[in-house]
Amino acid sequence: MLKIKIIYRKLGREKAHGLASKDGIIEIDERLKGKKHLEILIHEILHCIYPRSSEATIVKNSVLLTRLLWKEGYRRVDQKEDEPLQDGLI
Repeated sequence: MLKIKIIYRKLGREKAHGLASKDGIIEIDERLKGKKHLEILIHEILHCIYPRSSEATIVKNSVLLTRLLWKEGYRRVDQKEDEPLQDGLI
């Protein structure tokens, strides 16, 4: 199972909103908020899950997922982790 670790820091020097490495470490610019944060988070996760996908494919899918989730009302509100996912784990 792929393990992904997310680190928040300023990425101004890298001129990026987010970065993903082959070892599952994602860096997200800590200044991102709202819908843009969601888009970049999804984008970098997709890079980890599908490392052979083109940048164009990753962009297309991350924008599609962001718009769908945002329309459905998903927002970064709390850190509750008491409901298991489909794999049965919390």
